[in-house]
Amino acid sequence: MPANQSDFFQNKKVLITGGSSGIGLALARLLIQNQASVCILSRNPENLHKAVSELEHHRPSPNVEISSLSADVSDSLSLNNVLEPLLSRWKKVDILINSAGVAHPGEFWNLEEKIFHQMMDINYFGTINAIRAVLPRMLAEKKGIIVNISSVVGYLNIYGYTAYGASKHAVTGLSDALRMELKPHGIQVSLVYPPDTDTPQLAYENRYKPAVTKVLASSGGVLQPDRVAGEILTGVARRKYLILPGLENKLIYLAVRLLGKGLAYALMDSMVMSALQRKAPAKE
Repeated sequence: MPANQSDFFQNKKVLITGGSSGIGLALARLLIQNQASVCILSRNPENLHKAVSELEHHRPSPNVEISSLSADVSDSLSLNNVLEPLLSRWKKVDILINSAGVAHPGEFWNLEEKIFHQMMDINYFGTINAIRAVLPRMLAEKKGIIVNISSVVGYLNIYGYTAYGASKHAVTGLSDALRMELKPHGIQVSLVYPPDTDTPQLAYENRYKPAVTKVLASSGGVLQPDRVAGEILTGVARRKYLILPGLENKLIYLAVRLLGKGLAYALMDSMVMSALQRKAPAKE
């Protein structure tokens, strides 16, 4: 990260949902190194404890606050109750990063109905609930930053992600409108489309990916969380709305925008048929 960006995050108060692992934890680590005070929020108290212990090793000075809160972002009432003491102490949240998310791949006909609800409850409504909790103070201050983390499948969905991809498309639609509504009030919205990233979530997904999905995913690489986090913070500091970590990700997005989704669909259909033919038993 360029040296001048350190000043951008210095003394900022940052709330990160899903901050106990993966991209969220990597963001917390980089922000602390840039002297921002960080509160990480997730459901699992044990994971939070481990994450805070790790973050303490990166604290540059006693003035940098590191704290954690255990809450379920899909439960708006519980989330508001848990956040109230923090908001009272901080008075405001300078940056909200919505990194909490879950993914459970599988063919549509093999997924239970509850999976579709879970994806929307956490990935979409969890994002809404966190924004609603901090937005009143941002509006009063007429400044603030909201970072919503979507996914590559939030702009180009693929086989095996009917549940997850739909929830991330919802985050995209929310962010597009929210950016326009909040910009006149001095509030920045950034939307992130991370590619596959080496996180516990990806390890979980790999256990459930259909064979076809694995073939499609194998055509791309896997980024490390620190690299993704670094590109996110660079984009935020540059006041960018769309942030696409990874060169391949940028090229795919640009190709889809310039050539339309028709070509992408045709290419993926070809890859799906090839993968299905590999699965099919050989004819005698």
